[in-house]
Amino acid sequence: MKLDSKYFDRIRLRPDPQAAEKSRAPSCGWEGCEEPGLHKAPRGRDHEGEYYHFCVDHVRLYNKSYNYFSGLNDRDIQAYLKDSLTGHRPTWKMGSASSEPLKSEARSGRRFTGRARDPFELFEGTEPAPAPVRRKVRSLEAKALETLDLPQESTGETIRARYKSLVKQYHPDVNGGDRGSEDRLREVIQAYKLLKQSGFC
Repeated sequence: MKLDSKYFDRIRLRPDPQAAEKSRAPSCGWEGCEEPGLHKAPRGRDHEGEYYHFCVDHVRLYNKSYNYFSGLNDRDIQAYLKDSLTGHRPTWKMGSASSEPLKSEARSGRRFTGRARDPFELFEGTEPAPAPVRRKVRSLEAKALETLDLPQESTGETIRARYKSLVKQYHPDVNGGDRGSEDRLREVIQAYKLLKQSGFC
């Protein structure tokens, strides 16, 4: 393309998008630098919200050497890191066994009783939950309990424990390979399966 071409006059360059920002920006805070300070860098601990303004080269140098914990001993650093887990907010022990009441309760003179406050008495006067109704034992289930030598009021845990002990007692491996108690073992296993299917254990 020739420099005196008609097309050369129509070429337009895009303006620098940061030109206006550079003209308004403060100069770089690094000593001896006259570049615009377009990049912010934190001043440090106890100066939250305050920033230095550096050019891109000097902000990189500053960030490499920046240490938020400079001037603190190890104990203070550990305390800061522990508090940062809760967002530096106060916490209290949970449960009724906590030694210190909450500040609002200490002011009012009330102690924590382990129950939630009920200012509208929504939960007062409610009847306690009824005792669980005992399941009616049908004839097959009663016979299965009788096979395991258990009363009809037996719990699931009792049934399981009795089943394990009977299996150990009648298993041929325990009796030196004697198959004389195999029928009794079969009855115990069938009785336990029936009780398990019925929801007793």
